[in-house]
Amino acid sequence: MHLVTLIGNLLIILAIGSDQQLHTPMYFFLANLSLVDACFTCTIIPKVLVNIHAQHHTISHTGCLVQMYFFMALALLDDFLLAMMAYDRYVAICLPLYYTMTMHPQCCQILVAISWFCSNLLAFSLTLLMAQFSFCASHTIPHFFCDIFPLLRLACSDTHSFQVTMLTEAALSGMNPFICVLVSYAHIMYTIVRIPSAGGKHKLFSTCRSHLTVVTLFYGTLFLVYFQPSSSYSADPGMIMSVIYTMLIPMLNPFIYSLRNRDMKEALWRLFGLKNVIHTQ
Repeated sequence: MHLVTLIGNLLIILAIGSDQQLHTPMYFFLANLSLVDACFTCTIIPKVLVNIHAQHHTISHTGCLVQMYFFMALALLDDFLLAMMAYDRYVAICLPLYYTMTMHPQCCQILVAISWFCSNLLAFSLTLLMAQFSFCASHTIPHFFCDIFPLLRLACSDTHSFQVTMLTEAALSGMNPFICVLVSYAHIMYTIVRIPSAGGKHKLFSTCRSHLTVVTLFYGTLFLVYFQPSSSYSADPGMIMSVIYTMLIPMLNPFIYSLRNRDMKEALWRLFGLKNVIHTQ
């Protein structure tokens, strides 16, 4: 799964970077999403594989905090990028005459740069708070990586300030992008419904289908795990959901975005030097 995830996301990045036809805002955001997904799995799976191979399931205190920091930063980046992609689809479908002016390259680059900065800043603040806790009870983490809730359950310090900060950040950096996605798709669906021809409706909806699938998987699992009090967290269901968003979704994203996307499939064929195959089949 780790190799498939890395190769799949790397191919998406190479295909977009090497094909001038894909140098558009939508594929710029997709290339960044693929980069984040590849890095996301690299913060967790290699350590899991080492533990399985060595049968020595340990991680240092510093290593645990570093892993938690990168996990949170990259998860927040995923959140921001999915919101940007939803807004991009909204402008393209609902405001097509303003698309070039609104989603110009400089604007897209600034949005991504701000997302990288904010996600790292928010992750650093929570990691700094977690580093101040003392773990005087069991040091056994009931999880396969250093997730927030399992660590909070082991802390014997007062975690109230951490939980307030975490909920505040979740409301600002988690709910705002999610609301942006909901509002964008509400406008998109309204526009699609007003189109008289069935063919036109299908064509417009097909441009959003891949992104909508990824959004549903990503937010569905995250809400089930993190939008609950830490006291009600259960290890087994939490681990199952964690496997989905840390391993399964990053692995499936390249397939979701390429198998139902003609432009992406043609770019991948050209990447492998099989351009003529597209026209002869």
